[in-house]
Amino acid sequence: MKSFADRIKARLETFVAHEWQRRGTFAWAMSPLACAFGALAALRRASFALGWRQRVQVGIPVVVVGNVTVGGTGKTPTVIALVEALRAAGFTPGVVSRGYGAKVRTPRGVAPASSPEDAGDEPLLIARRTRAPVWVCPDRVAAAQALRAAHPEVDVIVSDDGLQHYRLARDVELVVFDQRLGGNGLLLPAGPLREPLSRRRDATLVNNPFERALPPWPDTFALTLTPGDAWHLEQPDLRRPLTQFAGERVLAAAGIGAPERFFATLRAAGLAPATHALPDHYAFRDNPFADAQADAILITEKDAVKLNAWRDARIWVVPVEAALPGRLIALVVEKLRGRSPA
Repeated sequence: MKSFADRIKARLETFVAHEWQRRGTFAWAMSPLACAFGALAALRRASFALGWRQRVQVGIPVVVVGNVTVGGTGKTPTVIALVEALRAAGFTPGVVSRGYGAKVRTPRGVAPASSPEDAGDEPLLIARRTRAPVWVCPDRVAAAQALRAAHPEVDVIVSDDGLQHYRLARDVELVVFDQRLGGNGLLLPAGPLREPLSRRRDATLVNNPFERALPPWPDTFALTLTPGDAWHLEQPDLRRPLTQFAGERVLAAAGIGAPERFFATLRAAGLAPATHALPDHYAFRDNPFADAQADAILITEKDAVKLNAWRDARIWVVPVEAALPGRLIALVVEKLRGRSPA
């Protein structure tokens, strides 16, 4: 049962998310603050572009996967797919991340057996799925340098988020959007943008679950996320296709940036679940499903890495695979090899 404070927070978040999709009274009221935010962000970018502040080269190529909007867009599945694609192309990739949700002050390596409290949920999921070296630190330059020192075989670093961490020099920037794109096109707090939509990047990926037409931006690609068979949290070898849950009382729960995207994926698979949206990076210290009237509870992999303190035999985990277009992979690989894409 949600507390009164949680209900108020959820309603406020819903209101703001709705207002960020249009240019209504809220957006115009927030415009002065958005102008101030934009000026500060532009000054910060200029300080690096003009050499007032120095970018740090870490000695090997860096690919940044990030977004210019607030909220989840599908970056983590993109990072996992990109690591696998780079490995298939002959590279030995490593990953750096902030480690959001973990108490990290100095660079720390993430192993598949690490705890989410020490690593953060997204870096832990990336480490488990890719088995690549993963290091976390709010200072991504320090994380990259520590990763290189510990893993000299790594010849390319993928930064999970960090698009606005300008101090880390990068060779390729990939910006990920979901179906909301740039919302009303305004900067925070009038809209969802951290930076203008015109911000340069090497390619744009649009996570497009509702098959919205791609925007006419240069080098824009569709990002396809496909759910796999669900696996049982207590018995990971036990798997079921999503279609087998049809006819059961199913609760879908997600503590991610855009939970509705997960719910829509399940509906597209033929399910009609009750839904429970949790705050992004929800800690799961206690079981929020204890009173749920459900035969099966479907959750995301990102949430599953944090379910260590308690068990619920009804929980199944739905993995998601990102399919990166071949042209995008070719673009990234050729830039990393110092050639212009054909």
